[in-house]
Amino acid sequence: MGTVRTKNFIDARHPHFATLFAGAPPEQLASGCKWAEGPAYLAQQRCVVWSDIPNDRMLRWDEVTGGVSIYRSPARYTNGHTLDHEGRLISCEHGSRSVTRLEHDGSTTVLASHWQGKRLNSPNDVVVARDGAIWFTDPAYGIDSDYEGHKADSEIGACHVYRVDPASGTCETVLTDFARPNGLAFNADESLLYVADTGRTHVADGPKHIRVFTVGAGYALSGGALFANCDVGLFDGFRVDALGRVWTSAGDGVHCYAPSGALLGKVLLPEPAANLVFGGVGGSDLFVCATSALYRVRLASDWATSSASMNMAATSKPV
Repeated sequence: MGTVRTKNFIDARHPHFATLFAGAPPEQLASGCKWAEGPAYLAQQRCVVWSDIPNDRMLRWDEVTGGVSIYRSPARYTNGHTLDHEGRLISCEHGSRSVTRLEHDGSTTVLASHWQGKRLNSPNDVVVARDGAIWFTDPAYGIDSDYEGHKADSEIGACHVYRVDPASGTCETVLTDFARPNGLAFNADESLLYVADTGRTHVADGPKHIRVFTVGAGYALSGGALFANCDVGLFDGFRVDALGRVWTSAGDGVHCYAPSGALLGKVLLPEPAANLVFGGVGGSDLFVCATSALYRVRLASDWATSSASMNMAATSKPV
């Protein structure tokens, strides 16, 4: 689609933050969405697939040709996506109120649709742990109205974070004290789990932050301290890189935080971001779903391992 002329698109709060980028302004790769969400990078196909939730479709951007096509329509109002260890696409579906897996033969397997006999609300975002367990959030955005799904009452009456056991397939709660759990991600060694809460959408002065939990033996979670509070809009989907930096969507683009919770800098975009994923050849592209469009931000070739970028342990967290 072309380059987005965003003047000074890097807002560096750490002196080395700008060195993580190749220097080119963000590119708009696709447009025309009502609410772009849930990007996944399919390395074997060299493409990005993502959700356009209100339009009930998934789109595909081809890295080789630059072309944009319909990946699936209707798409059961999918939201977040990820890949499992076999390269199969795991999707959160508002329309079916379930988490599904696209098999290699094109069939679909339902991984989770109920908890204690009650239908889930509308699964939102999902990650796959090293042991193959599926972890996902279940706010009520897909049943609040017919805009992102099908309006309905919550059978559970609350919004939780769940884990699907890889052996038994059992769906169980792992976190139950969130207003609207949204994005989630593990750090590289899965010792920490980060979860966003976008409760501000439903509760006056409600949460608009990310919390961090310690993952113990038997995947038991402890802690849950505030990691970062969003200063523009809301955090939504995010990723954690190999050095523990948290890259999260926000109202003005993408915010990047050190493991301490200190804000390292922002990538400014012309519209609010919803989710993001790393991909491209060598993993040096940041793909961002931001409201109506898919954007690409070029990263420096050594961005993932650059020790000069952040002395993270010495970066203090602002109060």
